Amino acid sequence: MAAGSKGRGPLVADRRYASARPTAGKPAGGSAGGSAGGGPGGGSRRKPAAPRKPGSGRRSGPRRGIVTRFVLFLWRLVWSVVWRVTFLGATILAAAVVYFYVQLPPLTDLLDGRARGSVTMLDRDGQTFAWRGETFGGIVTADQVSPNLKNAVIATEDKRFYHHFGVSLRGIASAISINLAAGRGPFEGNGGSTITQQTAKLLCLGATYDPKVWKTEAAYEDDCRSGGLWRKIKEIPYAIAMEAKYSKDEILTIYFNRAYLGAGARGFAAASERYFGKSVKDVTPAEAAMLAGLLKAPSKYAPTANLKRAQDRAAVIIGLMRDQGYLTKEQADQALAQPAQLSDAAARSAGGAFADWVMEGTPSYLGNDTTEDVIVRTTMDQRIQAAAEEALTFVFDTKLKEGSKAQAAIIVMSADGAVRAMVGGRKLGTSSAGAFNRATQALRQTGSAFKPFVYAAALDMGWSALDLVDDSPLTINIRGSGPWTPSNYDKEFKGMIPLYQALMESRNIPAVRVSEAVGREAVRSVAQGFGLQSDLALGPALALGASEATLLEMTGAYAGILNGGSSVTPYGIESLTLKGETDPLIGKSGGMGERVVSEKAARELIWMMEKVIQSGTGTRARLEGHEAAGKTGTTSEARDAWFIGFTADYVAGVWMGYDDNTPLEGVTGGGLPAEIWREVMTRVEEGLPSTPLPALPPQSGGMVLGVQDGTGPGSVVQGGAVPQPGNGQAPVPQQRQRDPVAAILRGILGLGN
Repeated sequence: MAAGSKGRGPLVADRRYASARPTAGKPAGGSAGGSAGGGPGGGSRRKPAAPRKPGSGRRSGPRRGIVTRFVLFLWRLVWSVVWRVTFLGATILAAAVVYFYVQLPPLTDLLDGRARGSVTMLDRDGQTFAWRGETFGGIVTADQVSPNLKNAVIATEDKRFYHHFGVSLRGIASAISINLAAGRGPFEGNGGSTITQQTAKLLCLGATYDPKVWKTEAAYEDDCRSGGLWRKIKEIPYAIAMEAKYSKDEILTIYFNRAYLGAGARGFAAASERYFGKSVKDVTPAEAAMLAGLLKAPSKYAPTANLKRAQDRAAVIIGLMRDQGYLTKEQADQALAQPAQLSDAAARSAGGAFADWVMEGTPSYLGNDTTEDVIVRTTMDQRIQAAAEEALTFVFDTKLKEGSKAQAAIIVMSADGAVRAMVGGRKLGTSSAGAFNRATQALRQTGSAFKPFVYAAALDMGWSALDLVDDSPLTINIRGSGPWTPSNYDKEFKGMIPLYQALMESRNIPAVRVSEAVGREAVRSVAQGFGLQSDLALGPALALGASEATLLEMTGAYAGILNGGSSVTPYGIESLTLKGETDPLIGKSGGMGERVVSEKAARELIWMMEKVIQSGTGTRARLEGHEAAGKTGTTSEARDAWFIGFTADYVAGVWMGYDDNTPLEGVTGGGLPAEIWREVMTRVEEGLPSTPLPALPPQSGGMVLGVQDGTGPGSVVQGGAVPQPGNGQAPVPQQRQRDPVAAILRGILGLGN
């Protein structure tokens, strides 16, 4: 008993701690033949169980198992959804890529994406000075452009271009972060697009223009350039399809040829010619950086709009090229020290108004709506254009008070009507193609600039510049309006004076008397013959320039006087051809026409107009070393001021006034307009030989024009003949009435009888 009791050990301890379940692989009662106890020699003995931690126990195991199984269930559920969605998305993406891949055309079909053609204008020497439409410099491949340009574009737009397959997830994430930080929507502003995605957008994701969908081509292009989530999603398969279809350099080739770069330039070849006047193969690092900078905002960073802003943008890109190893520090420093500059033509923005006028005279199917590339050879002379622009700037900068809104326009042409230069107005702020052209579109009263046509009619009838007219008070009864009494500018009367003095001093009453004597219809006929197209005044105020005309018409009319009395049609087009062809579709658009007055009358009128500049109202227009003739013009209340004149080489017209018809303060045609004319012609005639004017001094004179006593208001007398005002009767001076005053004048001037 004692031995058995001693071998089992304490029963209480066994009941409390020992497990009721046998250990796997061992008998429940311990070793064979031995005691169940753990004493020495009595078999192995278990260690007491560790005390339980609070909260643990029999229930903790099942609870952990439930959580684990739930987590595993969720993971399997999410994974099953994710891989199915991923598989579905990948399948859709692959299908979209295949769809776009099959539709992508050959490379050559994608290089010129313009819906319209371009118009390139050449000056009289064959040099390009203006463009209209979307200019295209021809196809260039990625290996044909300057390496500087290729590096600048990649450094600016997509530095990992050669390392992705069309889409950069890192770039998209970065763009979203930037947009959100700026308070924009995730896809508003920066798009994170690769060059391939940008090219896809230039291709409008394969959509072609359909007038049933888009009202205009501009709306179509705006839609193609629009952003948003759906557009970005569509770009991805299209970009991947492009990467599969074309090589990296072929994608760059599409990009280089289709990108819009401001100022109407489509493609880098056109932009390089437009801004720098050189091939895209030869651009320097500074020029390449400026071109690459246009990609962000072509209109904003166009150097023709704001050169300093374009240079600042280029400086940022030069820094990127240096940081990415495309430029050494020395090359970058040189590019920053010598920023890109515009070509001479681009810097002057030469011929903006002239180019607009040429486009107006070009058939729309060869101009604004052309689908071909058109070359227009014009009459423009860039040297003369620069002279006109510089002269206008000089006078307004030195003679007008700061902030003046007064406007001016200038035209220079040859005697046959070939327009050599045109300034459509001062630049007050931003100007662009299509701006209001005061030289060709503004109808303004001509004032005394009209008077040469009055005297041309008289001279053509056989009168002489030495014939006398009465400068004394005059009243004309106008049917339906009552009496009309003109006055002279100086409010004075000089009595009997020769015609040349009346024109030289721009006296009003003599001009009216001459007009009434020859007949208003004769005056109108001469003015219209010389090219004035608007309705001319019907009353006696016709002689004083009450009618309206454009500066182009008036300058062309004076060209008719210089060329000996033949009409001219002002023109700017010499020929128009399609690019690559030699046979012109359109020839010269104007030139000399029918004779209006006799050559003798025109040459004698030139003699009279020369006196205007020598000692009359136009003395401020005198030129050193060159003979000149012209006429001033000032309208009522000084709303318009004119000076039009010529040398033996060129005719120039100047108009000055306000667009809203505000009166000019202290300005007459003999003032600022004459000074502008002198500054223009001084520059135009520089270096040209001094050629005398084709003037013809009068050989006889003495016929008297005046009011005949007792004939009533408005009557005029010529050598005893008394035609009534405005009846169109042309008096025939068979026997001239000699006057002693005229004889004295002839003696002083050294003229014969």
